Order: sequence, then C-alpha cells, then structure tokens
Amino acid sequence: MSSMEPTAGDCPTMSEEALHQNIKVFLDTKSDMDSCFKKGMLRWSLHKKVQNSPGSSFSLVRVLISELEKAEESDSRHGFIPLLHTLMYAIIQTAYIPDELYKRVHDFCRKLLTYPNPYCNVGYSYTKQIKSERSVPGLLYQRMLTAEQRLKNDHYPFQERIFVLADPDIFSGSLGQFLLDDTEVYTSASGGSLDLMDHMCNVVLHSIQAALGTKQCHGQQLAKALKDLGQDVQPYFHKVLWLLEQCLEEGGRVEGGALKGHLLQLYREIFGATNSEPLSGGPLCNCPLPNPDMKFYLLKDFDIKKELAHWLPHSSTSQEHEDPVLGEPPTDMLASDITRLSVMSNDSGIERDLPPSSDDPSSSLENVFMNPSWEQAKSETSPSPSESESSRLSRRGGIKMKLNMKDGMKLMQESFDDPISLGGSGERRESRGATLQRRAGSNTIQSPFPKQQRLFTAKIVAMGDDRILGRLAKEYYSYKKREIRRFFPTVKVNVQFYYIPVSSAMTPRSSVKGTLSNSKGNPCTLGSYLSMVDPWYNTNIKSLGSMIPKLAAVANPGTSKDPFVSDVISYYVRTGQQPVYFAIYSVKIISNSMKPTVEDMFLTHLQIDFPDIKHISDGGESDKQKKNQADFCGALVLISYQKVTLSGRDVDIRTSIRISSAQINAIPSNEKEDLNCLTLTLNESPIKTKSNIVESKYRTSNIKIETLTSRPVIVTFDGDNNRIYKEDVQSIEIAQCSDPLYNAHKTVRSKFNLGEDKDACLNKYMNKDLCLPINTFTGIIT
Repeated sequence: MSSMEPTAGDCPTMSEEALHQNIKVFLDTKSDMDSCFKKGMLRWSLHKKVQNSPGSSFSLVRVLISELEKAEESDSRHGFIPLLHTLMYAIIQTAYIPDELYKRVHDFCRKLLTYPNPYCNVGYSYTKQIKSERSVPGLLYQRMLTAEQRLKNDHYPFQERIFVLADPDIFSGSLGQFLLDDTEVYTSASGGSLDLMDHMCNVVLHSIQAALGTKQCHGQQLAKALKDLGQDVQPYFHKVLWLLEQCLEEGGRVEGGALKGHLLQLYREIFGATNSEPLSGGPLCNCPLPNPDMKFYLLKDFDIKKELAHWLPHSSTSQEHEDPVLGEPPTDMLASDITRLSVMSNDSGIERDLPPSSDDPSSSLENVFMNPSWEQAKSETSPSPSESESSRLSRRGGIKMKLNMKDGMKLMQESFDDPISLGGSGERRESRGATLQRRAGSNTIQSPFPKQQRLFTAKIVAMGDDRILGRLAKEYYSYKKREIRRFFPTVKVNVQFYYIPVSSAMTPRSSVKGTLSNSKGNPCTLGSYLSMVDPWYNTNIKSLGSMIPKLAAVANPGTSKDPFVSDVISYYVRTGQQPVYFAIYSVKIISNSMKPTVEDMFLTHLQIDFPDIKHISDGGESDKQKKNQADFCGALVLISYQKVTLSGRDVDIRTSIRISSAQINAIPSNEKEDLNCLTLTLNESPIKTKSNIVESKYRTSNIKIETLTSRPVIVTFDGDNNRIYKEDVQSIEIAQCSDPLYNAHKTVRSKFNLGEDKDACLNKYMNKDLCLPINTFTGIIT
C-alpha cells in the first residue's frame, strides 16, 4: 500500500526508447479502473520528468510528435487526444524547442480541422496556441504563469483563480485535511515554496531561454544572475512582458527576429547589472510551471458572489457603481450588502403622480436593454440631524442605477456566444435531432459572435457526488439571475466549472462502457457519464476520484511529498477546455394544504416516493388486504407529459396510473441512449399481476404528476438527504429551467411589441434554457 503514494524526486534523463515504451501505454484501449489509474500515474510521472529535466522534456516532445504522426497515418483516433494533451502540456514547460518541431505540431493540429467533432474543436484550439507560441516562443508559459499567480502588470492584465469545493459529507476528518494540505500549499514542481519574485524570475528565465536556445544562452548562469538581482528583477519582468505582447501584435518572427535581438540585449543587461560576464551558450535551466493558487472550501462555507467580490480588485468591480454621496463601497461587500439609509418619501409612489422632470420609471429589466445611458435619481430632501438620531430608518444619497445600451448588449452577447444557443436555437431548434443531441465543445470555429475576453476567470472545481452538483446548479441559477438585477460582478468574470467525482463508497468497475448504474446504486452518475464519453477524463479524473481516499489513508503528514492531487487538478483546469452541457430542470410542487408553492431544481435525478404504499407479499392475501387493494397497488396519479421522439413528432400524453414510486433521470443510463431529455421510470403495480412490479420508462421533456388521492409524498433532489420535501402533494411540475437572460429580454420585448412572434428578432438566437457546463478534455467522443 505504501507504493501507492506518488513520488517524483529528481528524475534522471530518460532515453527516447524508454519514453516510446511508456507512451505506448496511452494507446491502450482498456478502460478498467486499474488500467486507467496506471495511465494517469504515467502521465503525471512524465510531466514530472519534464519539470525536473530539460533534457527529458525535449526528448519527450520529440517522441510525442513522432507518436502523433504515426497515429495519424494509421488513423488511430483514440490516441489523438491523450497524445496531444500530453504534448501541449510538455511544450509549455520545455525550455527550448526548435522551429522545425513547432511546424510539425502545427501541421498535425491543422489536419485535425478536417476531422469531425470533437477532434476539430481540440485541433482548432491548439492550432491557435501553437501559432502564437511559434511566433513568440515562451508566450504560453508567460501568460499562464502571469494569470495564475496574478502578477500585476500593464501588458497582460488577465487573472485566474481556482476554487476547490468539496462535499462536507464526504471530505470530513482526515480526508478533508489531506485535500486541504495538498491544494492550499504554494508549491513549485520541485517542492519548494515560491514568492512573487521567484515567479517573475521564472518568466524572464523561460522567455529568454525559449528565444535564444543553447547556442546563445547559458541557462544556469542566467538563473543565478536573476536570483542575485532580488527585487531589481521587476523592471526586467515588465520589459519581457512588453516585448512578448508587442511582438505578438506585430507578427512575431515575420519581423526578422526582432524579439530574439531584443531578448539577447536584455540577456546582456541582466549580467551587466550583476557585474558578471555573460556566456555565449551552455546548458539550459529548468523553470517548472508551479501549480496555480487554489483555495479550498467546504460547500457549506462557499458563497460564489461574495468570494468573487473579495477577489476582484475595487477598480474593476465597483467603480461604475460608486455612490457619489456615500463614497466608494467597501471592497469586501457586494452592492446588495451595503447598508442603505432612507428618508420618508414625499411622493405618492404612483407613476402618474410623478412630475414630468422625474426619471423614467422603467423597470430594471427594461434598463438593461432599452435605456441609452446611466441615470441617477437622488432625493433632494435630507433629514435633519435630530431626525437622523431619532429614527433608524433614514436614507441619505439614494440613487437609481440604470445600465446603458453597451452594458445591456454585453449580457445578451453572452447568450449568443454559448454553443448551445447557436446549435439549439432558431432554425436548428426546429429539428428534434438537434434538440436531443447533447451539446459539447466550444463552437469558436463557426460562431458569428466573437466572444469578448474577460480579464478575470474563476475556475470552480467541484469534488463529490451528484449532491454537490445539484447544489452547485442552484447556486449557478441564482448567479445568472444576479446578472440581470445587478450587472455586478458577473459580466466581468468568466466562470468555468470542473468536476471530480468522489463518493464515500466508490467501487471499481470493470468498464465505463455499457450500462451505468441507476442513481441509487451509483452516487456519481454524471461523473460516470463523462467517463463514458471522454476516455481521457476517465483516465485522469475519474480514476483520481476513486484513489483519493486510498491516497489519504497512506499519506504521512510528517514527510514532504509531491502534491499529487493538486498536480492533477492543475493539469485538468489547464487542458480541460471542452465543456459538456447539462440541462438544469426546475420543479414546482403544489401542496394540498395552504402552504405556498415550493420551487426547486435538480441536475441529475429526482426521486418521488409514496411512503405509505405497501408491496404485495409473495404469499396469499388476507380479506383485509383485498379490501385495501389500493394501498398495495400504489397511489393513483394523473401523468401529463410530452413524449419525445427522434423524428420530432412529439406526442402529448395524459394518463392515469397507480405507482409506488417514480424516478426522473436527466443523465442517460447507457451510451446508446445518450439523449438530452428526461427519462421517466415508473414503478407500477397492476392489480392483475399482484406481486409483480412493472417498470415503465418514458422519454420526455416536461412532466406534470397530479395525485388523485390524498397521500404523503417524499421528493428527493439529486439524492441529497438535505434536499427532501415531505408533504401531501397535489401536483409536481417538471420542466427545463429557463435562462434568466432570455426571460428578461422576452419580458422587455413583450412590453413594446405586442402580438409579435415570441422568437422574433434576436430572441431566436438567444439561449432559451439554462445548462451547467462541465469542462472536460475532449467533449463527447461518439
């Protein structure tokens, strides 16, 4: 068991023959848990060799390119994604790569553009990256390190942050402490802590080495000179960033090696500042890419809105919303959290009584799309000092904020950019095949609406089973609604979701292909689905989730070790850029009593049980049992649903039936039934069959279940015992959750365009339904 804990240490240079043998393991098509974990560990150890040995990194890049070309010649598509992701991750961290190797990688990625999805999407993404890296060597490393470590500069202002969310029901005690120690440690690949000056030195070192190579740069001497500079390395860091970004804008190497000449001059200046003579050439020094800053949270302690408000700098989050009277709001508070002081209003509050000079009383939804400029309405009356002291209800400097047209269009553009909008709305939405096919991958190749880059990216990594995803879906919905109400701070932040399936009782399975267990037997149905459609996700992420409890059991807190879990998370968030979209479903429960309607939502499955239903035993029935036959055969319900078909000839069905329970699954049970719809499973007990329970399945897009008899019902959302509804239910309505932005735009248009088609103008291009995007390495391989 002790050998299970990963160790890297100082990795000697491996021969290319040994690397070929190791890489062949990636091409193995076995999908059992042991084989997947072995391949995942091999991928991790190979990248450790890249980080600790410049010689091994160059050899690994050359071997991976050779294997990719062989796979392309033999049309071994199952090896494209593992080899390409491993290659790109090695290229970013390799000190120097000749232009000839860059050209071979670029040519292969361009060939992938002729392949179907998801290969063309991955190929397109890496084609752009390789083109930039070939023009400006070291650009990918510089940008990634600067964004992840949030190094302040004026040339590349993008920043990223990783939030690791763990299910408190699973990650408690030693397991939670193990994950906390592994993720919240600023560790470099060599195991030492790094500060901001170290990161700046690494950017300068890697950029100069990548451009000059072994013939004009002595890496080890340069690393020593940068260390001797101390705080004085900052001007060189900013100059390197300016040179790389400026060279990219001007065309890179088409300028005749201008970048190389500038960096060679900078190389000599660094040695001049340390009163030493630069060597013309020599061995290069490795500068491994450190893991990004990660913050670990239990889900119960995480509030996405407040965490983003804490993270974002004041100038970018609240500058536009500054109250001219109260001054700037605190940086650690949201706009809705700021105390509002009020005074008594002198007007009646009726719109027609307002004076003509008053501001337009349009609703906030109208302001998002219709108002051309910011307007502020301030109260001209202010309370006297005595009134302020005698009453706690007072208002000072109240304003009414409205979004301008530019900000409103930014919100709308987010819906246009969404691949599910482009592929699932408008004319294509007419086709049932387009509706039932689950959307995956980024459609940047064919998107007519260029996506606006956001300066801040929040990468949320959820660790747990289906329960944490259900809670995350609810948080995401409220987060999207906030975009409409506040325009703060969501428009400025790009939020990406990642998922590592972990459960308290994960059992190895022989294969991810075939039938998935139902939600009761498999607590990680969504993770199993992603493993089924993305083999590289199964290799690196699903296998990690199953091994985390074992790694925690053998971990020794008193000894230093390589941060294995955070290494895998770093690899996942850096290379997993192909989202798979999962529909969020809203549930409306109407009670028989006078209680208000309950509204909730689920992501994976919904369980409906009638606890007072008794199952018929295998033995004979007594007279009393026969008199109460209804108690044994199930509750009488009226089910109304729309049966979906691939042909698009959907049928509205309304039927009454006796059931003992019902399960509604949003995740397909096997690969052959991979359709983006709900699967309704009824456990019905017809009187004629007596002891046999008949299971019926229906595919549908929306369901309404009405109870014809007064019976208690238990409704469980995403298998979460903390989200259970117990009451006498009159009806349960289930439908796909609407995107708040689409509803807002439709509401505004209805006020000005009565009688028009509801999907007229821009509406038909907007995303109608809300989905939770989970990033994977590939998307969906069919």
